[in-house]
Amino acid sequence: MVFKRYEWRLMLRVLLLFLTLLAISLIIVKGLYWFLLIGAPIVAFELLDFLKFNKKAHKEVEQFVESVHYRDFSRHFDVSHAPIELKPLRKGFNDINDTFKNINRERETQYQYLQKILELVDTGIISYEHESGQIGWLNESFKKIFDIPYLKTIHSLKKRDEALYNEVMLLKSGESKVVSITRNKQIIKILLSVTAMRSEDKLYKLLAFQNVSEALDETESKAWQKLLNVMTHEIMNSVAPISSLADTLKNWLQNYGKDGDKTDLEDLELGIDTIKRRSEGLLKFTESYRNLNKITKLDMKSVLVRDLFENLNNLMQPTLAKKNIELDIVLRDMQMTIDMDVNLVEQTLINLLVNAIDAVKDTATPCLTLTAETGANNKPIIKIADNGVGMPPELLEKIFIPFFSTRKTGSGIGLSLCKQIMMLHKGNIQVQSIEGEGSAFILLF
Repeated sequence: MVFKRYEWRLMLRVLLLFLTLLAISLIIVKGLYWFLLIGAPIVAFELLDFLKFNKKAHKEVEQFVESVHYRDFSRHFDVSHAPIELKPLRKGFNDINDTFKNINRERETQYQYLQKILELVDTGIISYEHESGQIGWLNESFKKIFDIPYLKTIHSLKKRDEALYNEVMLLKSGESKVVSITRNKQIIKILLSVTAMRSEDKLYKLLAFQNVSEALDETESKAWQKLLNVMTHEIMNSVAPISSLADTLKNWLQNYGKDGDKTDLEDLELGIDTIKRRSEGLLKFTESYRNLNKITKLDMKSVLVRDLFENLNNLMQPTLAKKNIELDIVLRDMQMTIDMDVNLVEQTLINLLVNAIDAVKDTATPCLTLTAETGANNKPIIKIADNGVGMPPELLEKIFIPFFSTRKTGSGIGLSLCKQIMMLHKGNIQVQSIEGEGSAFILLF
């Protein structure tokens, strides 16, 4: 609609030129050649006017294209003093420029707003172009954390901190890792995260450096506190009776033979045997603690879940049949596979099944359910559920603590090993339980 008058004027010029040429053709056909003296100048004038008109429009378009190319949207095309045929064209250019200026102004406002937000957060942030390594932006938090005022490229970080640079280069997009750096003679733990994004056929990477030392220290302190509470309880249970019995035996030895009673030898032998058993129990306890740290590497393979479940069923079926416990296996996708260390995961599932069997021992119709499915983000899940006694809420946060057990004969090692195995798989284990209704352990890969 903006170029309506421009188009009409262009069509009028073409029409006049056509009619003039038609008239000259008729003159030539009729043989009235002397009329060409009048027609030829008219055609020449119309052609020159047409070219001049087209040149003006072309020049205006060139200027507009140039302003767009250099993003110079501040240029204003004078409408009031323009030729009448170019006024709509210039007005259209001005409207387009105003639209671009408003868009740029909004983008600049958003950019400034985002910059202010990123400057306020206490997470160090760097963006850089992947191929050249050119730094696009880094915030003040990064400068403060690493005491680096400026980086031209990401490769410049190698001169500042080679270990950190190597960690950055090895980390893939979407991954996170806790790394330790030394600043002011102090070790700081940094959560390093990497995200990739593509813009204008270029790949950019966004790095986030979050100081998690305080959070990890607090979590570690709480974990140690819980661990020490359990260990102290277990060790005292063994040491206190040994100490008391040793005092008793010492008194027996001091009084031995004074009254001629030889039966004390049998009590002495029994006391020594008791000390030996409790000492061996304490050694076994400490050996169990050492076993928690033995698993360090995984033998990863792609495993068919149906084969895993079939092996478990064959292994546990005699025990289940003997105790009249039903095991339901739910696997909708028979081709479902999971990357895992099959031996360790099988050990984890056996531990959980043994616990579930113990949980349903007093249930009238005991039943266990073994399920595999795909959860959020297409990540595989294995679930073991029972209809046993369940657990109260206060126990749920303690059951994965080493040496904590709800059973008198339990070592408290099984679930701790299960959690460690799942964490080595970069997964986790969760528990859901309602007292009196049953429990469910969920393995997240």
